[in-house]
Amino acid sequence: MVDYIGTEDMQRIVAGAGPAHFMQALAAEIESDYRRWGEFDKSARHAIHSPTGVIELMPTSDGQMYSFKYVNGHPQNAARGLLTVTAFGVLADVATGYPLLLSELTLTTPLRTAAMSALAARWMARPDSRVMALIGNGAQSEFQAIAFHHMLGIRELRLFDVDARATNKLTRNLQALGLDDLPFTRCRSVVEAVEGADIVTTVTADKRNATVLTPEMIAPGMHLNAVGGDCPGKTELHADILRRADARVVVEYEPQSRVEGEIQQLPADFAVTEFAQVLSGAAPGRASAAEVTIFDSVGFALEDYSALRYLYKLQGQQNQPRKIDLIPHLDNPKDLFGLLGASGARCHSAQTIHALAAELTPP
Repeated sequence: MVDYIGTEDMQRIVAGAGPAHFMQALAAEIESDYRRWGEFDKSARHAIHSPTGVIELMPTSDGQMYSFKYVNGHPQNAARGLLTVTAFGVLADVATGYPLLLSELTLTTPLRTAAMSALAARWMARPDSRVMALIGNGAQSEFQAIAFHHMLGIRELRLFDVDARATNKLTRNLQALGLDDLPFTRCRSVVEAVEGADIVTTVTADKRNATVLTPEMIAPGMHLNAVGGDCPGKTELHADILRRADARVVVEYEPQSRVEGEIQQLPADFAVTEFAQVLSGAAPGRASAAEVTIFDSVGFALEDYSALRYLYKLQGQQNQPRKIDLIPHLDNPKDLFGLLGASGARCHSAQTIHALAAELTPP
């Protein structure tokens, strides 16, 4: 039997802790794992692209546990009443290869993305940052708003989306949270939203080389949390923002970000810093108050490993964690056929086999 966490389980887990506290605890797990960067087997995610979206597998291992995430990204799904992103993941024991946990990650992914965004901003944004522009008010926006409010002390949000319905949804959800110390302003343009912002978070969904932010919008000292550009051909920042002399670009895993991040627009020798280098002290997250810092985030498998490991720990603290019958238990591990029992051992007649094959063959 394998531990199982479904959507209803995740709703219960997050409701019990509260989204803000859950993301703060998850950020601590992610930071702990990034500090063990050298222990992980790392690779860029495997992606299969289609005209309508992408399906990806994201594996990693620290030699003790292995994890992978299945995730899709289909921006046109919303028009069909479907989620843009769905995901699930597995945590496994390296010594035996046995899966330990099968979990939904559709709800977990924006939680871990926001936790990672706020964690990076702790190391990169100015400590006195209080105003954040949130460009793109879709499925991930509430998570980003809550994480930055709780973990960074953001006290004002400036909101913009090309789809007014997305902003309507976000404002309703923010109002329902009752965060009196987090006022927000609906803006008429990106330019209006970023004016006076200390942190700018872009989390748009269109799969194209967009220029959501242009150089003239960027003020000295800003921190840019670029989340939406996360696959080949999908960007949000004008390349000249990255080229600024006073800019510092931090990525999660450089080989993957070269293909999928904002830096896909730039030559291979363009200098970037990996987040693990910031945590280790090998490189600063910010050199001065006037520096423009950019977290070019695409999401990396280590963050999903952290989330799955954390969920497995939480699941283990329950008296009766949910289980799923995924792996057979055998008295004799060499007798897998015996699992079928006597009925499985009996041979069907040729006539029965042909009839069964006919039923299974599509017309």
